[in-house]
Amino acid sequence: GVTAIQRMDNDMLYIYSAACISVLLILLNRNKTTRRRCNRKLWSRAWLERRNRDQGVLSLLNRELKFEDPHFYRNFLRLQDTQFDEILKLITKLISKSNTFMRDSIPAQSKLEVTLRFLATGETFRSLMYGCRIHESTISRFVPAVCNAIITVLTEKYINMPRIVEDWEKIAAEFDELWQFPHCLGALDGRHIQFRAPISQGSYFYNYKGNNSIVLLALVDANYIFRYVNIGVNGRISDGGVFNQSSLGIALKDCPETLNIPQPTYLPGQDVLTPYVIIADDAFPSLTNLIKPYSHKKLSFEDRVYNYRVSRARRMVESSFGILANRFRVLLQPINLNAEKVEIITLTCVLLHNYLATNNKKYYLNLEDSDKDTLQNIERQTGNRSSTQAREVRDNFRHFFNSNVGSVPWQNECVMK
Repeated sequence: GVTAIQRMDNDMLYIYSAACISVLLILLNRNKTTRRRCNRKLWSRAWLERRNRDQGVLSLLNRELKFEDPHFYRNFLRLQDTQFDEILKLITKLISKSNTFMRDSIPAQSKLEVTLRFLATGETFRSLMYGCRIHESTISRFVPAVCNAIITVLTEKYINMPRIVEDWEKIAAEFDELWQFPHCLGALDGRHIQFRAPISQGSYFYNYKGNNSIVLLALVDANYIFRYVNIGVNGRISDGGVFNQSSLGIALKDCPETLNIPQPTYLPGQDVLTPYVIIADDAFPSLTNLIKPYSHKKLSFEDRVYNYRVSRARRMVESSFGILANRFRVLLQPINLNAEKVEIITLTCVLLHNYLATNNKKYYLNLEDSDKDTLQNIERQTGNRSSTQAREVRDNFRHFFNSNVGSVPWQNECVMK
Protein backbone atom coordinates (compact mmCIF):
# COMPACT_ATOMS: atom_id res chain seq x y z
CA GLY A 1 0.00 0.00 0.00
CA VAL A 2 0.88 3.70 -0.16
CA THR A 3 2.78 4.80 2.88
CA ALA A 4 2.19 8.03 4.73
CA ILE A 5 5.52 9.35 3.46
CA GLN A 6 4.51 8.65 -0.15
CA ARG A 7 1.15 10.39 0.34
CA MET A 8 2.97 13.37 1.81
CA ASP A 9 5.33 13.46 -1.18
CA ASN A 10 2.36 13.39 -3.59
CA ASP A 11 0.65 16.22 -1.72
CA MET A 12 3.81 18.29 -1.88
CA LEU A 13 4.08 17.57 -5.60
CA TYR A 14 0.52 18.80 -6.19
CA ILE A 15 1.16 21.93 -4.16
CA TYR A 16 4.40 22.57 -6.02
CA SER A 17 2.70 22.08 -9.40
CA ALA A 18 -0.15 24.42 -8.47
CA ALA A 19 2.33 27.05 -7.33
CA CYS A 20 4.25 26.78 -10.60
CA ILE A 21 1.05 27.17 -12.62
CA SER A 22 0.03 30.21 -10.56
CA VAL A 23 3.41 31.85 -11.08
CA LEU A 24 3.22 31.12 -14.80
CA LEU A 25 -0.26 32.69 -15.07
CA ILE A 26 0.92 35.77 -13.18
CA LEU A 27 3.87 36.15 -15.56
CA LEU A 28 1.65 35.72 -18.63
CA ASN A 29 -0.82 38.29 -17.34
CA ARG A 30 1.98 40.72 -16.56
CA ASN A 31 3.36 40.23 -20.07
CA LYS A 32 -0.05 41.01 -21.61
CA THR A 33 -0.41 44.12 -19.46
CA THR A 34 3.05 45.26 -20.52
CA ARG A 35 2.19 44.72 -24.19
CA ARG A 36 -1.04 46.70 -23.79
CA ARG A 37 0.88 49.53 -22.17
CA CYS A 38 3.37 49.46 -25.02
CA ASN A 39 0.57 49.57 -27.54
CA ARG A 40 -0.97 52.53 -25.78
CA LYS A 41 2.37 54.30 -25.78
CA LEU A 42 2.72 53.64 -29.51
CA TRP A 43 0.03 56.19 -30.36
CA SER A 44 1.45 58.93 -28.19
CA ARG A 45 4.72 58.94 -30.10
CA ALA A 46 6.47 62.20 -30.74
CA TRP A 47 5.50 62.44 -34.43
CA LEU A 48 1.83 62.65 -33.46
CA GLU A 49 2.45 65.25 -30.79
CA ARG A 50 4.28 67.52 -33.24
CA ARG A 51 1.02 68.54 -34.92
CA ASN A 52 1.07 71.76 -32.88
CA ARG A 53 4.51 72.75 -34.19
CA ASP A 54 3.52 73.81 -37.69
CA GLN A 55 4.34 70.45 -39.21
CA GLY A 56 2.13 68.37 -41.51
CA VAL A 57 -0.85 69.11 -43.71
CA LEU A 58 -2.49 71.50 -41.26
CA SER A 59 0.57 73.74 -41.34
CA LEU A 60 0.59 73.56 -45.15
CA LEU A 61 -3.01 74.75 -45.18
CA ASN A 62 -2.55 77.55 -42.68
CA ARG A 63 0.81 78.94 -43.69
CA GLU A 64 1.13 78.24 -47.41
CA LEU A 65 -2.03 77.44 -49.37
CA LYS A 66 -4.26 79.87 -47.50
CA PHE A 67 -1.99 82.87 -48.01
CA GLU A 68 0.00 81.95 -51.12
CA ASP A 69 -2.41 80.04 -53.35
CA PRO A 70 -6.11 80.61 -52.60
CA HIS A 71 -7.16 78.61 -55.68
CA PHE A 72 -5.50 75.41 -54.46
CA TYR A 73 -6.66 76.09 -50.92
CA ARG A 74 -10.22 76.14 -52.27
CA ASN A 75 -9.62 72.89 -54.15
CA PHE A 76 -8.18 71.30 -51.04
CA LEU A 77 -11.08 72.03 -48.69
CA ARG A 78 -13.80 73.04 -51.20
CA LEU A 79 -14.20 76.37 -49.37
CA GLN A 80 -12.62 79.77 -49.79
CA ASP A 81 -10.67 80.95 -46.76
CA THR A 82 -13.38 83.47 -45.81
CA GLN A 83 -16.04 80.77 -46.04
CA PHE A 84 -13.95 78.45 -43.91
CA ASP A 85 -13.59 81.18 -41.30
CA GLU A 86 -17.34 81.83 -41.37
CA ILE A 87 -18.27 78.19 -40.76
CA LEU A 88 -15.53 77.81 -38.15
CA LYS A 89 -16.92 80.77 -36.23
CA LEU A 90 -20.40 79.25 -36.30
CA ILE A 91 -19.38 75.81 -35.00
CA THR A 92 -16.40 76.50 -32.71
CA LYS A 93 -18.41 76.42 -29.47
CA LEU A 94 -20.14 73.22 -30.56
CA ILE A 95 -16.96 71.21 -31.21
CA SER A 96 -14.37 72.66 -28.82
CA LYS A 97 -13.12 70.83 -25.73
CA SER A 98 -11.04 72.07 -22.82
CA ASN A 99 -7.37 71.24 -22.41
CA THR A 100 -6.48 68.72 -19.72
CA PHE A 101 -3.48 68.34 -17.42
CA MET A 102 -2.20 65.48 -19.59
CA ARG A 103 -2.51 67.06 -23.04
CA ASP A 104 -3.97 69.91 -25.07
CA SER A 105 -7.25 69.34 -26.89
CA ILE A 106 -7.38 69.38 -30.69
CA PRO A 107 -8.30 72.90 -31.89
CA ALA A 108 -11.68 73.42 -33.56
CA GLN A 109 -9.88 74.69 -36.65
CA SER A 110 -7.96 71.43 -37.03
CA LYS A 111 -11.13 69.38 -36.59
CA LEU A 112 -12.92 71.34 -39.31
CA GLU A 113 -9.97 71.10 -41.70
CA VAL A 114 -9.69 67.33 -41.30
CA THR A 115 -13.45 66.86 -41.64
CA LEU A 116 -13.64 68.94 -44.83
CA ARG A 117 -10.69 67.04 -46.28
CA PHE A 118 -12.44 63.75 -45.49
CA LEU A 119 -15.64 64.93 -47.21
CA ALA A 120 -13.71 66.26 -50.21
CA THR A 121 -11.68 63.10 -50.83
CA GLY A 122 -13.13 60.14 -48.96
CA GLU A 123 -9.66 59.33 -47.62
CA THR A 124 -9.57 56.75 -44.85
CA PHE A 125 -9.09 58.00 -41.32
CA ARG A 126 -5.74 56.19 -41.23
CA SER A 127 -4.56 58.01 -44.34
CA LEU A 128 -5.64 61.33 -42.86
CA MET A 129 -3.81 60.48 -39.64
CA TYR A 130 -0.41 60.58 -41.34
CA GLY A 131 -1.11 63.94 -42.91
CA CYS A 132 -2.60 65.73 -39.92
CA ARG A 133 -0.81 63.90 -37.06
CA ILE A 134 -4.06 63.08 -35.28
CA HIS A 135 -4.73 59.45 -34.43
CA GLU A 136 -7.35 57.71 -36.57
CA SER A 137 -9.50 56.77 -33.57
CA THR A 138 -9.67 60.43 -32.57
CA ILE A 139 -10.58 61.44 -36.13
CA SER A 140 -13.35 58.82 -36.20
CA ARG A 141 -14.86 60.43 -33.10
CA PHE A 142 -14.74 64.08 -34.08
CA VAL A 143 -15.70 63.86 -37.79
CA PRO A 144 -19.36 62.94 -37.03
CA ALA A 145 -19.39 65.58 -34.28
CA VAL A 146 -18.18 68.28 -36.69
CA CYS A 147 -20.73 67.16 -39.29
CA ASN A 148 -23.51 67.38 -36.70
CA ALA A 149 -22.36 70.89 -35.82
CA ILE A 150 -22.45 71.94 -39.49
CA ILE A 151 -25.95 70.49 -39.78
CA THR A 152 -27.02 72.44 -36.69
CA VAL A 153 -25.83 75.82 -37.98
CA LEU A 154 -26.65 75.52 -41.71
CA THR A 155 -29.89 73.56 -42.00
CA GLU A 156 -32.36 76.36 -41.31
CA LYS A 157 -30.83 78.69 -43.89
CA TYR A 158 -29.59 76.32 -46.57
CA ILE A 159 -32.31 73.70 -46.99
CA ASN A 160 -35.46 75.71 -47.58
CA MET A 161 -38.48 73.68 -48.57
CA PRO A 162 -40.93 76.36 -49.76
CA ARG A 163 -43.64 77.03 -47.20
CA ILE A 164 -45.72 79.72 -48.86
CA VAL A 165 -47.22 80.19 -52.31
CA GLU A 166 -44.83 83.01 -53.22
CA ASP A 167 -41.77 80.81 -52.64
CA TRP A 168 -43.12 78.11 -54.97
CA GLU A 169 -44.01 80.74 -57.58
CA LYS A 170 -40.45 82.05 -57.51
CA ILE A 171 -39.07 78.57 -58.23
CA ALA A 172 -41.58 78.12 -61.05
CA ALA A 173 -40.64 81.47 -62.58
CA GLU A 174 -36.94 80.49 -62.56
CA PHE A 175 -37.66 77.14 -64.24
CA ASP A 176 -39.64 78.99 -66.91
CA GLU A 177 -36.92 81.59 -67.45
CA LEU A 178 -33.90 79.27 -67.38
CA TRP A 179 -35.30 76.02 -68.74
CA GLN A 180 -38.48 77.06 -70.56
CA PHE A 181 -40.67 74.84 -68.40
CA PRO A 182 -43.58 76.77 -66.83
CA HIS A 183 -45.44 75.74 -63.68
CA CYS A 184 -42.45 73.60 -62.55
CA LEU A 185 -41.85 73.39 -58.79
CA GLY A 186 -38.70 71.29 -58.98
CA ALA A 187 -37.04 68.14 -60.35
CA LEU A 188 -37.18 64.97 -58.25
CA ASP A 189 -34.92 61.90 -58.21
CA GLY A 190 -32.98 59.59 -55.91
CA ARG A 191 -29.49 58.10 -55.62
CA HIS A 192 -27.75 55.38 -53.62
CA ILE A 193 -25.12 56.32 -51.02
CA GLN A 194 -22.99 53.21 -50.53
CA PHE A 195 -21.43 52.11 -47.26
CA ARG A 196 -20.01 49.01 -45.58
CA ALA A 197 -22.82 47.74 -43.38
CA PRO A 198 -22.02 45.82 -40.17
CA ILE A 199 -22.48 42.05 -40.42
CA SER A 200 -25.17 42.24 -37.74
CA GLN A 201 -27.43 44.16 -40.13
CA GLY A 202 -27.49 41.30 -42.63
CA SER A 203 -29.05 42.18 -45.98
CA TYR A 204 -31.26 45.00 -44.72
CA PHE A 205 -29.38 47.65 -46.73
CA TYR A 206 -28.51 45.34 -49.65
CA ASN A 207 -29.60 46.92 -52.96
CA TYR A 208 -30.23 45.54 -56.43
CA LYS A 209 -26.64 46.32 -57.50
CA GLY A 210 -25.21 44.07 -54.79
CA ASN A 211 -24.08 46.89 -52.48
CA ASN A 212 -25.17 48.14 -49.09
CA SER A 213 -26.65 51.61 -49.34
CA ILE A 214 -29.08 54.19 -48.10
CA VAL A 215 -31.08 56.41 -50.44
CA LEU A 216 -30.82 60.15 -50.97
CA LEU A 217 -34.14 61.42 -52.38
CA ALA A 218 -33.99 65.05 -53.47
CA LEU A 219 -36.05 67.86 -54.97
CA VAL A 220 -33.88 70.39 -56.81
CA ASP A 221 -34.76 73.89 -58.05
CA ALA A 222 -33.67 75.64 -61.26
CA ASN A 223 -30.36 76.77 -59.67
CA TYR A 224 -29.03 73.35 -58.58
CA ILE A 225 -30.15 73.91 -54.98
CA PHE A 226 -31.51 70.97 -53.00
CA ARG A 227 -34.83 72.25 -51.63
CA TYR A 228 -35.94 68.99 -50.04
CA VAL A 229 -34.01 65.84 -49.09
CA ASN A 230 -34.98 62.54 -47.53
CA ILE A 231 -31.98 60.47 -46.43
CA GLY A 232 -31.73 57.06 -44.83
CA VAL A 233 -34.25 54.68 -46.42
CA ASN A 234 -32.51 51.35 -47.03
CA GLY A 235 -31.21 50.77 -50.55
CA ARG A 236 -33.42 47.76 -51.25
CA ILE A 237 -36.37 50.06 -51.95
CA SER A 238 -37.05 51.54 -55.40
CA ASP A 239 -37.43 55.24 -56.22
CA GLY A 240 -41.19 54.99 -56.03
CA GLY A 241 -41.08 53.17 -52.71
CA VAL A 242 -38.74 55.76 -51.20
CA PHE A 243 -41.01 58.53 -52.47
CA ASN A 244 -44.11 56.88 -51.00
CA GLN A 245 -42.46 56.75 -47.57
CA SER A 246 -41.20 60.34 -47.65
CA SER A 247 -43.01 63.30 -46.14
CA LEU A 248 -43.11 64.94 -49.59
CA GLY A 249 -44.66 61.86 -51.19
CA ILE A 250 -47.25 61.48 -48.46
CA ALA A 251 -48.22 65.14 -48.74
CA LEU A 252 -48.48 65.11 -52.54
CA LYS A 253 -50.64 61.99 -52.54
CA ASP A 254 -52.88 62.56 -49.54
CA CYS A 255 -52.95 66.25 -48.64
CA PRO A 256 -51.24 68.50 -51.24
CA GLU A 257 -52.93 71.56 -49.73
CA THR A 258 -50.52 71.31 -46.76
CA LEU A 259 -47.63 72.18 -49.11
CA ASN A 260 -49.20 75.54 -50.06
CA ILE A 261 -48.65 74.86 -53.76
CA PRO A 262 -50.05 77.63 -55.99
CA GLN A 263 -53.51 77.12 -57.42
CA PRO A 264 -53.78 75.97 -61.07
CA THR A 265 -53.56 78.75 -63.67
CA TYR A 266 -53.69 78.98 -67.46
CA LEU A 267 -50.58 78.22 -69.46
CA PRO A 268 -49.99 80.89 -72.15
CA GLY A 269 -52.34 80.38 -75.08
CA GLN A 270 -54.45 77.75 -73.31
CA ASP A 271 -57.96 77.89 -71.93
CA VAL A 272 -57.52 74.94 -69.52
CA LEU A 273 -56.36 75.38 -65.93
CA THR A 274 -53.06 73.56 -65.40
CA PRO A 275 -51.65 72.66 -61.95
CA TYR A 276 -48.14 73.46 -60.79
CA VAL A 277 -46.06 70.27 -60.93
CA ILE A 278 -42.90 68.49 -59.87
CA ILE A 279 -41.15 66.61 -62.69
CA ALA A 280 -39.72 63.12 -62.25
CA ASP A 281 -38.91 60.00 -64.26
CA ASP A 282 -40.95 56.87 -64.82
CA ALA A 283 -39.92 55.38 -61.47
CA PHE A 284 -42.35 57.69 -59.71
CA PRO A 285 -46.14 57.60 -59.71
CA SER A 286 -48.07 60.10 -61.81
CA LEU A 287 -50.06 62.49 -59.64
CA THR A 288 -51.91 65.71 -60.23
CA ASN A 289 -48.83 67.64 -59.05
CA LEU A 290 -46.19 65.12 -60.21
CA ILE A 291 -45.64 64.42 -63.90
CA LYS A 292 -43.24 62.17 -65.79
CA PRO A 293 -42.43 61.22 -69.41
CA TYR A 294 -44.63 59.10 -71.64
CA SER A 295 -43.36 55.53 -71.49
CA HIS A 296 -45.51 53.56 -73.93
CA LYS A 297 -43.71 51.96 -76.87
CA LYS A 298 -45.29 53.81 -79.80
CA LEU A 299 -44.65 57.48 -79.08
CA SER A 300 -45.99 60.14 -81.40
CA PHE A 301 -43.79 63.07 -82.38
CA GLU A 302 -45.74 65.26 -79.94
CA ASP A 303 -45.09 62.72 -77.16
CA ARG A 304 -41.38 62.79 -77.93
CA VAL A 305 -41.33 66.60 -77.85
CA TYR A 306 -42.97 66.51 -74.44
CA ASN A 307 -40.48 63.89 -73.21
CA TYR A 308 -37.58 66.02 -74.46
CA ARG A 309 -38.83 69.09 -72.61
CA VAL A 310 -39.34 67.10 -69.39
CA SER A 311 -35.90 65.50 -69.72
CA ARG A 312 -34.26 68.88 -70.35
CA ALA A 313 -35.72 70.42 -67.21
CA ARG A 314 -35.20 67.27 -65.16
CA ARG A 315 -31.51 67.43 -65.97
CA MET A 316 -31.25 69.85 -63.06
CA VAL A 317 -31.52 67.10 -60.48
CA GLU A 318 -29.14 64.78 -62.36
CA SER A 319 -26.55 67.55 -62.71
CA SER A 320 -26.95 68.49 -59.06
CA PHE A 321 -26.19 64.92 -57.98
CA GLY A 322 -23.15 64.93 -60.26
CA ILE A 323 -21.81 68.22 -58.88
CA LEU A 324 -22.44 67.08 -55.30
CA ALA A 325 -20.55 63.81 -55.79
CA ASN A 326 -17.60 65.35 -57.62
CA ARG A 327 -17.14 68.08 -55.03
CA PHE A 328 -17.60 65.75 -52.06
CA ARG A 329 -16.03 62.55 -53.28
CA VAL A 330 -16.60 60.68 -50.04
CA LEU A 331 -20.00 59.91 -51.62
CA LEU A 332 -18.47 58.15 -54.63
CA GLN A 333 -17.13 55.15 -52.72
CA PRO A 334 -18.46 52.87 -49.97
CA ILE A 335 -18.15 54.79 -46.70
CA ASN A 336 -16.63 52.70 -43.92
CA LEU A 337 -19.10 53.82 -41.25
CA ASN A 338 -22.51 52.69 -40.02
CA ALA A 339 -25.78 53.83 -41.61
CA GLU A 340 -26.52 56.50 -39.00
CA LYS A 341 -23.17 58.21 -39.54
CA VAL A 342 -23.51 57.89 -43.32
CA GLU A 343 -26.81 59.80 -43.06
CA ILE A 344 -25.03 62.56 -41.12
CA ILE A 345 -22.20 62.75 -43.66
CA THR A 346 -24.60 62.82 -46.62
CA LEU A 347 -26.71 65.62 -45.15
CA THR A 348 -23.54 67.59 -44.37
CA CYS A 349 -22.42 67.29 -48.01
CA VAL A 350 -25.84 68.44 -49.23
CA LEU A 351 -25.75 71.46 -46.91
CA LEU A 352 -22.23 72.43 -47.99
CA HIS A 353 -23.30 72.00 -51.63
CA ASN A 354 -26.19 74.43 -51.09
CA TYR A 355 -23.94 76.81 -49.14
CA LEU A 356 -21.40 76.91 -51.97
CA ALA A 357 -23.98 76.99 -54.78
CA THR A 358 -25.51 80.01 -53.04
CA ASN A 359 -22.37 81.90 -52.02
CA ASN A 360 -19.80 80.80 -54.59
CA LYS A 361 -21.86 79.91 -57.63
CA LYS A 362 -19.37 80.96 -60.32
CA TYR A 363 -16.65 78.60 -59.09
CA TYR A 364 -18.71 75.83 -57.56
CA LEU A 365 -21.24 75.09 -60.32
CA ASN A 366 -18.84 73.77 -62.94
CA LEU A 367 -21.13 71.65 -65.10
CA GLU A 368 -18.18 69.91 -66.77
CA ASP A 369 -17.84 67.95 -63.53
CA SER A 370 -21.51 67.07 -63.26
CA ASP A 371 -21.34 63.97 -65.45
CA LYS A 372 -17.79 62.69 -64.85
CA ASP A 373 -18.52 60.52 -61.83
CA THR A 374 -21.95 60.18 -60.42
CA LEU A 375 -23.93 58.34 -57.79
CA GLN A 376 -25.65 55.02 -58.37
CA ASN A 377 -29.22 55.25 -59.68
CA ILE A 378 -32.14 53.86 -57.76
CA GLU A 379 -33.90 50.73 -59.00
CA ARG A 380 -36.77 51.60 -61.29
CA GLN A 381 -40.24 50.51 -60.26
CA THR A 382 -42.72 49.37 -62.90
CA GLY A 383 -46.48 49.34 -62.87
CA ASN A 384 -47.04 52.95 -61.78
CA ARG A 385 -50.49 53.60 -63.21
CA SER A 386 -51.65 57.16 -63.73
CA SER A 387 -54.98 58.56 -62.64
CA THR A 388 -57.25 60.16 -65.23
CA GLN A 389 -56.56 63.61 -63.80
CA ALA A 390 -52.78 63.04 -63.85
CA ARG A 391 -52.94 61.97 -67.51
CA GLU A 392 -54.95 65.08 -68.37
CA VAL A 393 -52.33 67.30 -66.71
CA ARG A 394 -49.56 65.65 -68.70
CA ASP A 395 -51.55 66.00 -71.92
CA ASN A 396 -52.01 69.73 -71.21
CA PHE A 397 -48.24 70.17 -71.06
CA ARG A 398 -47.80 68.13 -74.25
CA HIS A 399 -50.23 70.39 -76.11
CA PHE A 400 -48.48 73.48 -74.77
CA PHE A 401 -44.96 72.34 -75.73
CA ASN A 402 -46.15 71.56 -79.26
CA SER A 403 -47.97 74.89 -79.69
CA ASN A 404 -46.63 78.07 -81.27
CA VAL A 405 -46.61 79.72 -77.85
CA GLY A 406 -44.95 76.92 -75.87
CA SER A 407 -42.43 75.46 -78.33
CA VAL A 408 -38.73 76.40 -78.44
CA PRO A 409 -36.83 76.79 -81.75
CA TRP A 410 -34.46 73.87 -81.27
CA GLN A 411 -36.80 71.20 -79.91
CA ASN A 412 -37.78 69.51 -83.19
CA GLU A 413 -34.16 69.13 -84.25
CA CYS A 414 -33.24 67.61 -80.87
CA VAL A 415 -36.17 65.19 -81.00
CA MET A 416 -35.33 64.01 -84.52
CA LYS A 417 -31.69 63.23 -83.71
